[in-house]
Amino acid sequence: MKRREFSKNIFALGLGTQLGLTSISKAFQRNPETSNEFYIEEAKKLPKRYFDVVVSGAGTAGVVAALAAARNGAKTVLIESKGYPGGTVVEGGTALHSFYNLWKAFPGVKKKMVVKGIPQDIINRLLKVGATTGYAEMETGFDYDSVCTAIDTELYKLTIFEMLNEAGVFVCVNTLLAGAVKNNNKLEGVIVESRSGREAFYAKAFVDCTAYGDLSYFAGADYSIPNDYDVCNSFGLGNVNIEKVYTFLQRNNALSQEAKGRRSGKDDMIVRIQAETVKLPKEFHEQASKLGLSMTTTTVYDNYFMFIKVNYKLPGIPTSRDDIAKAELEIRQRQYKSLQLMKKFIPGCENSYITRTSPSLNIRRGRLITCDYDITHEDVIEAKHFNDEVYVYGFHDSAPRYQVKNGGTYGVPYRALCVKGIDNLYVAGMMITSDQRAHMSTRNTVSCMAQGQATGTAAALCSAKNIMSRELKYEHLRSALIKNNVYFET
Repeated sequence: MKRREFSKNIFALGLGTQLGLTSISKAFQRNPETSNEFYIEEAKKLPKRYFDVVVSGAGTAGVVAALAAARNGAKTVLIESKGYPGGTVVEGGTALHSFYNLWKAFPGVKKKMVVKGIPQDIINRLLKVGATTGYAEMETGFDYDSVCTAIDTELYKLTIFEMLNEAGVFVCVNTLLAGAVKNNNKLEGVIVESRSGREAFYAKAFVDCTAYGDLSYFAGADYSIPNDYDVCNSFGLGNVNIEKVYTFLQRNNALSQEAKGRRSGKDDMIVRIQAETVKLPKEFHEQASKLGLSMTTTTVYDNYFMFIKVNYKLPGIPTSRDDIAKAELEIRQRQYKSLQLMKKFIPGCENSYITRTSPSLNIRRGRLITCDYDITHEDVIEAKHFNDEVYVYGFHDSAPRYQVKNGGTYGVPYRALCVKGIDNLYVAGMMITSDQRAHMSTRNTVSCMAQGQATGTAAALCSAKNIMSRELKYEHLRSALIKNNVYFET
């Protein structure tokens, strides 16, 4: 720098302490309230953006909530920490459970598609690009589910992204939820952070679809952390001879689930299998059990298993950064060992390799958020219906041990999605229902999708009417849901 430019810059800084150097020196002074234990952040002015509805989390429920809100006329923003939408559907599941009732397990019971609306729209879009098996009927294991709906993980991400864009949703991927702005029992906004900086998004209604209950936590909602499930990560297995694997399982009488459907453009092909490892070679069974390796998988393509799951009982809790960091390493080590085990013992996998993994471990429940109603085990298996239900559902992940009575459905009430103590916050996804047995139904992917449509629709209506969640008349909500093809029993 030239001397003249240097002198000019010094002058611009304020000619010493009087205008500039005092403020500059303050930036380097230690905050008197800072100790060795804490650092006190200085307040900042954040730019504001205004919306009708904020949806946090672009996972299984969140994408449907955002679509529902936008389709009902709300100016909607969707916040997602990853670079794509999809969540558990594309990272941790094996198939979407379930659009139908369990009719095949109950002779004489009528086959019914019980979840429609936006979730059905998504499947229809995927069918157009060959990215799903559709509703392939189970041939073995139909006392667990009547159909198998497997999806292409990558085309699902793209399809959902396009649908959100078409609906006019302002999609903020690569964006962290960092806090909440609250006035008494009312949420006013959320704090987000990205490479563009920190911002405040203000809105009239909010939906927490983060899976971990992050927005509810920031808003001061009551919660618990049951930690009553294994965590997992799934990987794709490439260069696998599906028919050879299938024949091996058949020969060992180990096949407990089977569905045939469209695969690589051809019908009547194997798209789902589940094996009982106890019927396979002893060493394989013992090692698979230690690794948490699940022999349940689906596919939409030849020579490829879309999901191979490895489960792990987390010693800590799923909201602890340090506990999760240890688990991330442990699970990836287990994935590699599982690959070697399958290559050694399962014919058809000799030359297979890992083609994809989830970017982070998957949970089945993080924070359990306290809502106005807590769905019980009896509600589910006794097929109970409610006078304020927002969708019906018929799948149970613990079947055949627990099944919805007589292949029917139960209802999920509006109250079960309203966060207790907060006037304008809904929750959708795996964060509801304290009874783990009931949760084995409500947490499943298609149920979460239906919750998304219910909460997104309700949030849009509340915003339009400028009312709080408990002021919304049920008949108005139900009418809007029916208009958008949500199925009800009565």
